[in-house]
Amino acid sequence: MSSLLDNSAVKRTFAACLALPLVVLAGTAFADGDGVWKGGENVYEKVCGRCHEHNIGPVLKGRQLPAPYITAVARNGLRAMPAWPASFIDDKSLQQVADYISKAPAPAAKP
Repeated sequence: MSSLLDNSAVKRTFAACLALPLVVLAGTAFADGDGVWKGGENVYEKVCGRCHEHNIGPVLKGRQLPAPYITAVARNGLRAMPAWPASFIDDKSLQQVADYISKAPAPAAKP
């Protein structure tokens, strides 16, 4: 049993499950002060990047994932990825972040 708990993927999933309620409760607090997202990069930095840039979720940038796939996974969830309802991110902002991710270059290698 302890070898299962030592698995880094299990730890990341567990951390994501613990963090999810806090993220959902924060609601539009992640949007800028006026409660409006400022484009795809803004959404990515304030929401997606919190997991996908810190080894909790898989790297998304540089993979040229199709925007419709990204929006479907974001709306419906997949495995440890939570579903983001329209009450948190509207369809237009979701499309903008999907377009941003699908075209973003791979992140620079960390030393």
